[in-house]
Amino acid sequence: MNPTSTPPHPTSLRSVDLSPHAGRGEESARRRLAQVLLAPNSVAIIGQSNDATKTAGRPLKYLRQAGYTGHIYPINPRRDEVLGERAWPSLADLPEVPEHAYIVASTEATMEAIEECGRIGVPVVTALANGFSETGAEGTVREALIQKILKETGTRLVGPSSLGVVDLRHKTFLTANAAFDEPGLPVGRIFAASHSGGMIGTFLSRGKARGIHFAGLVSVGNEVDLSIGEICAATLDDPGIDGYVLFLETMRKAEALRAFALEAAKRGKPVLAYKLGRSATARELAVSHTGALAGEDDIAGMFLAECGIARVDTLEGLIEGFPLLARVPAHARGARPPAVAVVTTTAGGATMVVDPLATRGIAVEPPTPQTLARIKAATDVDVTPARIIDLTLAGAQYKVMKGALDVLTTAPEFDLVVVVVGSSARFYPDLAVKPIIDSADAGKPIAAFLVPEAPDALARLAAAGVPNFHTPEACADAVAAALQRRAPRPIEVRPNKTSGAGRMLDELGAYALLDRVGVPHAPSIALDSSIGQAPALSFSYPVVVKALSEKIAHKSDVGGVALNVRDDVALLAAIAKIKQATKVDRVLVQPMVSGLGEVLIGYRRDPDVGPLVMLAAGGILAEIHRDRSLRLAPVDLTEARAMIGEVMALKALAGYRGKPAGDLDALAQALVSLSQLAVHDGPAVAEAEVNPLIVLPKGQGVIAVDALVKLA
Repeated sequence: MNPTSTPPHPTSLRSVDLSPHAGRGEESARRRLAQVLLAPNSVAIIGQSNDATKTAGRPLKYLRQAGYTGHIYPINPRRDEVLGERAWPSLADLPEVPEHAYIVASTEATMEAIEECGRIGVPVVTALANGFSETGAEGTVREALIQKILKETGTRLVGPSSLGVVDLRHKTFLTANAAFDEPGLPVGRIFAASHSGGMIGTFLSRGKARGIHFAGLVSVGNEVDLSIGEICAATLDDPGIDGYVLFLETMRKAEALRAFALEAAKRGKPVLAYKLGRSATARELAVSHTGALAGEDDIAGMFLAECGIARVDTLEGLIEGFPLLARVPAHARGARPPAVAVVTTTAGGATMVVDPLATRGIAVEPPTPQTLARIKAATDVDVTPARIIDLTLAGAQYKVMKGALDVLTTAPEFDLVVVVVGSSARFYPDLAVKPIIDSADAGKPIAAFLVPEAPDALARLAAAGVPNFHTPEACADAVAAALQRRAPRPIEVRPNKTSGAGRMLDELGAYALLDRVGVPHAPSIALDSSIGQAPALSFSYPVVVKALSEKIAHKSDVGGVALNVRDDVALLAAIAKIKQATKVDRVLVQPMVSGLGEVLIGYRRDPDVGPLVMLAAGGILAEIHRDRSLRLAPVDLTEARAMIGEVMALKALAGYRGKPAGDLDALAQALVSLSQLAVHDGPAVAEAEVNPLIVLPKGQGVIAVDALVKLA
């Protein structure tokens, strides 16, 4: 479009700046963005069709059907009227600048419309069309042009490939999703955001069937501009929103997601997420073992946990899990593992919940003798001491179930109570379901799973605000997500000052960088690979000889390592053999070091979530075992010790069954030191790894005997 073809609009909102600069502050900008995004006083539908059965025909129908009270301006240059209402030829012909424009036109027409919206000062635009970066180079060029327009004009964009933005409270149904073609949709207090457009309709329909309702929903599409994190952050101070559910396909714009999650935690608004991409095929190839071990989903899971976002594995857990999450506070880091009581009228049904809880690392604990005695006094039922508190058929009585719940929700050993009700739930809900409802405000959260198909009982539970689940898997999924949610960990963010231009360092260069952050390493001497006489060494035999070259990342794979070299003659022979195998000009000589165990510590700057640090079982089999722990970097000693506790192989180094204990305090300090690569003043590091790091006996420290560094 020709920028000079239309004069500036007389009522332009150019002064509306939705970014946190321009003097109004971040909070004010967020509030203004939320208003024009979710509760605009006027909307334009660009490309509105006259056929309500078509995708481009739905938005006007939905807005009228919902009862939206603001001004609606359908834009269709080929018609004077659409769906019985006046159609406008263009934005320039409107009597005012709309606060929100929803573009439902073709890809090329969308490009023109975004340009015009920016020129006349539309504060926020949502774009439905696809044909952008997901289609390849041509689409990427389109996205770059959009970003240029937005930067120059200050207009904000949702999408492209967005199925829309909906606020049920303000009747803002700017969507083409067919699930919203329904009058009288209930209003709730949850805000849902999704990369997938179809999921907002899934949230709405499945949630409605389960008595779970939403305040607003947004499909973010390609996130060319506004991201899930920014959009959710705009609603943080909305008193009508209690928390968030997210459907994530990628971790792009992770910094904005983390900033939002930290602020949500401060306000006590929990966040529940489902993330696609758990398969091992998503692992990214990398130079280091750290890159291969830290697959895409591993990083996403760690990142969400570090942000205090609860993650579920199942769609049903995402739809049904928020009411439980809202009742379970985030656990403090370092607190004891949470424990669950499972009480039931049917042991078989309860086992269906216990098994998936166990696979998710949640302990189902038996009651203490004192709690069993209290249950006996309250119910007159002799409960067999076991992990499942089986009330048997006697539990299908109001007095028995209510008495048991009164005890369990006050028992100090439990953090949460899962109630599994058998066949009585379907036809006699007053016997075993009503006591759950009457315990809804107990001191401990309760989750209910009804084994039979019992829609009426589930509806009663939902109406009473009791978290309830249609399947044992969803129940276990939501319980685990809620109990494993930790308070978010603030991370120091400080970019490195200099770039390393993508260079690999040889091992000596890697040790020099480790010296800067304080990771101890074995003494090392570089020798010319053509020497004919063994030099005097500053350390004793036996030694290890290694190829020294920035071009060889894994020396043992190419014949570049000789171990247990015991004298001068063997040293010269080892150097010659390595030179022949690798053609290197230099070799590195170190003393042989032995200890109680070997570990891998690694650092990596992930392109999505930023710097991370990893601890794993060490040696050449590290990638096979995949026994590791991940955190965002940098970490402190408390977090480093928690990482050590998560690696199964390291339990043997804690003095297991009388064996000598390794220096795990020194290992924790080495992790802290390596993680400082995220904030040190030297060159930016893409990957750094010590493998192995030898763990010496307690009090004697740790020592790196191989290191790899790739600069960013």
